[in-house]
Amino acid sequence: MAELAAVEDDLRVYDDFSARLEDLTVLNTLAQEEDDEATAAEVGDGLRDLDDRLADLEVRVLLSGEHDSRDAIVTVHAGAGGTDSADWAEMLLRMLLRWAERQKFTVDLHDRQEGDEAGIRSATFTVHGARAYGLLQGERGVHRLVRISPFDAQARRHTAFASVDVVPVMDEVDDVIVIPDDDLRVDVYRSSGPGGQGVNTTDSAVRLTHLPTNIVVSCQNERSQLQNKATAMALLKSKLAELEREKREAELAAVRGEQRDVAWGSQIRSYVLHPYQMVKDHRTGQETGNTSAVLDGDIDAFLTAYLQWKARGDAAADDGADV
Repeated sequence: MAELAAVEDDLRVYDDFSARLEDLTVLNTLAQEEDDEATAAEVGDGLRDLDDRLADLEVRVLLSGEHDSRDAIVTVHAGAGGTDSADWAEMLLRMLLRWAERQKFTVDLHDRQEGDEAGIRSATFTVHGARAYGLLQGERGVHRLVRISPFDAQARRHTAFASVDVVPVMDEVDDVIVIPDDDLRVDVYRSSGPGGQGVNTTDSAVRLTHLPTNIVVSCQNERSQLQNKATAMALLKSKLAELEREKREAELAAVRGEQRDVAWGSQIRSYVLHPYQMVKDHRTGQETGNTSAVLDGDIDAFLTAYLQWKARGDAAADDGADV
């Protein structure tokens, strides 16, 4: 039913575009015959609207992957750079959450590990929305921040790194992915951060470690240990399913950019706040000087550029991000 709804929505958008184009064609003919400037101006406005609709159609065409229509599980990890990296990871988390809010997607925050002094060590959340995974897959990899550090008393410029991992939600994995008890380590601990009464007073948070792959997932947003374990298990199975898919396609090394060291020479995108302002994606060449808008969630241009780059086949040929 979900697949049917997505196809029907695509057809609706295409039909609306076609009908609008036909209307503007007729209107343009009338404007030329009558030499009507007001009608011609209306045609111009309509064409600008069609440009936006065409961009939406192009993205829909690009999102034709096996799991592009699914929800997305996103994990943000701090990397090299100490406190600056923890703060940068929190900035990235906010950027992605603001993007989801702009898209009117819903988000479930499963786990948030606070940094020692500021920021976060990691956070995991699920984005629910049409084509959430397809849109967000381009964010997977290492992100680099260059700025004057607010944690340096001498106000020196620092470079910090954080990684983003994105996998699709796999609803049917319970029947496909079976995890033997011997392959799993279960740790329970007390939830941290804000929460309702009882959330932070019992050992309800759950961390699962898949020993063969060393994949770790955590969940602490539910009240009971049983609920947290069930959610963490679903997250783990989705990550294992994605890992298997990538292995089958023999693209693991090229696609899983976040498995590089979260440090120099492995970033997919740089965010420079000093000495100049610029955000540049090293894979696609997409860049902008409006860093504040990007950090506030305005990343659609980067997401679209990645999809176009991937469709051209550049992803398969790429041997790593620019330094």
